[in-house]
Amino acid sequence: MPRKKSTPQPVGKRIKKVREDKSITLDRMANETGYSIDYLKKIESGKMIPPVGTLLTISRALDLDSGYFLKEQESNLSKRIKAYTKRTENYAYTTLTPGAENKHLKAFRVTVDPMGEHKGVGYLHQGEEFVYVLSGKLEVTVGEHVNKLKTGDSLHFNSGIRHKMRNAGKKEAELLVVIYGP
Repeated sequence: MPRKKSTPQPVGKRIKKVREDKSITLDRMANETGYSIDYLKKIESGKMIPPVGTLLTISRALDLDSGYFLKEQESNLSKRIKAYTKRTENYAYTTLTPGAENKHLKAFRVTVDPMGEHKGVGYLHQGEEFVYVLSGKLEVTVGEHVNKLKTGDSLHFNSGIRHKMRNAGKKEAELLVVIYGP
């Protein structure tokens, strides 16, 4: 008898299930992550697809391996030959390190829509981050400092400081982002 294919559970539902299984309130999650309860509800309901940095922060707050919420997507990736691309409101990211869910280092190819930016207050996760601009113009705000980058520029920073990025150009920006999480 052929085995029925299982549909991967959306990441928001997985977050909510783990949070509820561990009896963690949204209020506590907001305090542990720095994200608003409204933002967390949008993620859990599937109305908002969280970027990688947010998933890392949520994993830490739930005391999970840093790649827990990427694991399902990455294991599907190895089953498919093409790269897995996740789309958020203003950008898309493709993992370049499939199978690295239990590793400290993760790399992504990120494309940011013209004049697109992270929504909300920015991201914060333990570790370090390296950004290399393959094409386009990008502003990466780390804390209160705005770094203006163009094709060929790079930036290395402490990802434990709240950060966000914005495409400052009229064309799509493409980047290589490497995240190290202890």
